[in-house]
Amino acid sequence: MLPTRKLGKTSLDVTALSIGCAPLGNMPDVFQYEVAEAQALDVIRAAFASPINFLDTAASYGDGESERRIGLVVRELKGVPMGYVLATKADRDLKTNDFSGDQMKRSVERSLKLLGLDRIQLMHLHDPEWAPFDQLTAKGGALEVLLKYREQGVIQHLGLGGGPIDVMMRYVDTDAFEAIITHNRYTLLNRSAEPLLAQCVNKGIGIINAAPYGSGVLAKGPENYPRYCYQEIGGEMLERIRKMDALCKKHSVPLGAAALQFSTRDPRIHSTIVGFSKIERIQQTVDWLNWKIPAELWAELDAVGFDNEDPETNRWK
Repeated sequence: MLPTRKLGKTSLDVTALSIGCAPLGNMPDVFQYEVAEAQALDVIRAAFASPINFLDTAASYGDGESERRIGLVVRELKGVPMGYVLATKADRDLKTNDFSGDQMKRSVERSLKLLGLDRIQLMHLHDPEWAPFDQLTAKGGALEVLLKYREQGVIQHLGLGGGPIDVMMRYVDTDAFEAIITHNRYTLLNRSAEPLLAQCVNKGIGIINAAPYGSGVLAKGPENYPRYCYQEIGGEMLERIRKMDALCKKHSVPLGAAALQFSTRDPRIHSTIVGFSKIERIQQTVDWLNWKIPAELWAELDAVGFDNEDPETNRWK
């Protein structure tokens, strides 16, 4: 197994890598490809047998399909393997956008049923930007329901996973959460999560960084996958990626290795989530984690430039 470290103030020991299971929920509209059930099950089995001890999913990934597939393997194995951390996320109703306390109950209970568990090590409140802060934090609302599940021991640790940094920081200020997931906002191309990272370090909150490849472009390359944060890209960002790719090639470093280690080398980040849909990507990612990168490359990549603005700013206006 890869070395582990404590996830903030939680009791969970996690590896620097976490396996993201969004692609395994078969979400072609998001990822531009499909993942058949047999393929997904093989990846999940390999994940549980890999040097990585941290698996991340969500109720919304394939509207339960990712959790269902993980649950099939959990049942095969007679439970989550010893020393492994399994995390999921409680979600709004994807059809009605209901984000009420009752919906949180439905989401948590369905997740446990699909995963084949009676309790979960880590459950995140997911994508709170889809509802007003006052609604989710009201008496009887989503946050109160999740806190009650934690009091009952159904949820061992409560986390927060979302997008817009200002929204995330407002929730972190409630001191209700023990860990956070930020995605697409701390990469070679975008550093907008900096204030959130500083806030979490100050509070001792566990930090999990997702989508270090910007949803794929920094792993597959700009010509093969010209998308960042699940959106089509062009212009200045595409040119930056090409320049970064050329710099990495000059040093015989895969662009994906540099993108991954940009996250894993930061001491503030406890684990980095990488999505997988093929078994061979697990070993490739471990190899990229251990790839020797010359110190001068980091300065060269920084000099190319990066954004400090939230990549989805226009979406939430």
